Amino acid sequence: MHYFQFEIKEWVSNTAHLSLEEEAVYLRLVNYYYDSEKPIPNAIAVISRKLRITNTEITERILHEFFTECEDGFTHDRCDLEIARYRAKSEQASKAGKASAQRKANGRSTDAQPIINHKPLTINQKSTIEAPDGVSLEVWNDFVLQRKKSKAVISENVIKTIAKEAAKANWSLEQALAECAARGWRGFKAEWVKDKQTQSERGNAVMLGLTRGLVGGGNNGLLSK
Repeated sequence: MHYFQFEIKEWVSNTAHLSLEEEAVYLRLVNYYYDSEKPIPNAIAVISRKLRITNTEITERILHEFFTECEDGFTHDRCDLEIARYRAKSEQASKAGKASAQRKANGRSTDAQPIINHKPLTINQKSTIEAPDGVSLEVWNDFVLQRKKSKAVISENVIKTIAKEAAKANWSLEQALAECAARGWRGFKAEWVKDKQTQSERGNAVMLGLTRGLVGGGNNGLLSK
């Protein structure tokens, strides 16, 4: 046995008449009995030496008072009862452990099949879309990478929606996808680039005005060089 339940009140009641040395001998004999789970041998001198008891008379006196002498040695009724309980509990735990292991083994064998069956579904769910017409591979790869980082879906409907909004802004699909990749957008709206488009138009108007001014302002000779 690895352990036993120690009833303090019962022990004190049964050993109150013993001296300190006698009580210590009794405790050592009880511990030996539980540890070996069998009767204490009749060889009193041998068992005394094994338990480091110097006074063999005390060993003999305690054995005859608390134990029952039989053919196999000295037995103890209370110890035998606790040992029987311990063995029954250990056997029950062993059966429960084996049953649990068997259930887990059966569970693994039955759970393996659905995993195999679901592999094609996983592959189908990760279908890829090739770069649309008019979109360079570099821009498309940047767009795909950005969508993966933001955990956004890439589907034909998503591309069609972006293309529709890009057309409203007079942008190409490639420009819209590049803008999404650069800004980390999950979608695209024409109104989002309205200010950017206005600034671009203003810049073009300014450049056009400067060019006209240079052409019409007497600097033709400089421009023609």
